[in-house]
Amino acid sequence: MVLGHEQRPGTTRTLLTAEQGGLVKRTVLPGGLRIITEQMPSVRSAAIGIWVNVGSRDEIASQTGSAHYLEHLLFKGTKTRSALDISSSIDAVGGEMNAFTSKEVTCFYTRVLDTSVPQAIEVLVDMITSATITTVDVDQERQVVLEEIAMRDDDPADLVHEQFSRALYGDAPLGRSILGTVDNISNLSRRSIHGFYRKYYTPDRLVVSVAGNIDHANVVKLVRKAFNQGGFDLTGTEAPFVPAKSKTKVNHSGGFVKHNKTTEQANLVIGVPGLDRADERRYIQSVFNAALGGGMSSRLFQEVREKRGLVYTVYSFGQQFQDAGMAGVYAGCSPKNLAQVREVISDVLDDVSINGITAAELAKAKGQVSGGMVLGLEDTSSRMSRIARGELNNGYVPSVSETLDRISAVTLEEVHALAHHLWSQERLTAVVGPE
Repeated sequence: MVLGHEQRPGTTRTLLTAEQGGLVKRTVLPGGLRIITEQMPSVRSAAIGIWVNVGSRDEIASQTGSAHYLEHLLFKGTKTRSALDISSSIDAVGGEMNAFTSKEVTCFYTRVLDTSVPQAIEVLVDMITSATITTVDVDQERQVVLEEIAMRDDDPADLVHEQFSRALYGDAPLGRSILGTVDNISNLSRRSIHGFYRKYYTPDRLVVSVAGNIDHANVVKLVRKAFNQGGFDLTGTEAPFVPAKSKTKVNHSGGFVKHNKTTEQANLVIGVPGLDRADERRYIQSVFNAALGGGMSSRLFQEVREKRGLVYTVYSFGQQFQDAGMAGVYAGCSPKNLAQVREVISDVLDDVSINGITAAELAKAKGQVSGGMVLGLEDTSSRMSRIARGELNNGYVPSVSETLDRISAVTLEEVHALAHHLWSQERLTAVVGPE
């Protein structure tokens, strides 16, 4: 198996065959740009994503919020298209277009009819290669980003996760908000954002992912033509970008943080350091997470909501990054019930840490994870995201059967060992709610 960053520029490889669940191919162009496709001949649509290997964790403190701000600005216009031209070109063919920024990647994506793939690729690539990022656009969009921050601050369920991340990772890139701060966004200049764009939006950091009723060779031809028109150098010898293995400092001491806010509910996160994305135990964690708090029959939902009626929402979660991770539980409840909710959740965590889960819970969790994954892959957008994330995170795309086999192989002993590893650690608690 040749990983994406190991493949020689100018070559194409078949990663998965049609018999393995879908024909997946990867081409690495000179300059390091990767094109990965999954052919789905039974549909009449295609999902296209351009994934950039840069996120908020790549920002220095003074640039906080730049990656997300830039995501907005790439929709404002290019050398040949206005913002209206960009949106109209996709709307006119009945397509959908959007973008998101995370801690480690930025993605611009669209979903269109298979006959509109050439137009969609041309528009997306034009945004990536030829954004003008004018001073007028920067100043105009600044207020939009500030409104997004205000909207986040008005949502205590979002805010408590921000507070938890900050307490877990401190004043480090993973601990800072993707949106940035009001002060940072207010002071970011056009020069700074344009410099961020030129530094990070390079061919070696890009993955073009397409899934649907497409032909790989034709997609490669369309992508190459669009990037050449955008002035990108696809003649170099650069290999695809691989992030240097860093080491984020993590709070292993637990603790308690509180953000006073006038709300009807208290919002609670209890969590610990988790697994990084290369950890092979991530399959075990997905099964454990389903049993712990992944659905209405999960341990947490039953104990906190069904038996005691203390909350409307309670769930567990896991998040993995290149060099760190987290595992946690969220609940929203009446402030007067906060202490009891915290106690019940802690009791559940203590129990799974000491005793693990039951065989019945394991079987149910495996079914939930497997079924959810397969059902979630029945549209082109999900397939496009799966192959792109596999390429970016691991350098290869596992078959659906391989993933299902890994889930099926999880044992009670492995779940117990991981539960003990995670929840015997000192726990960090974050609360957003009334004083």
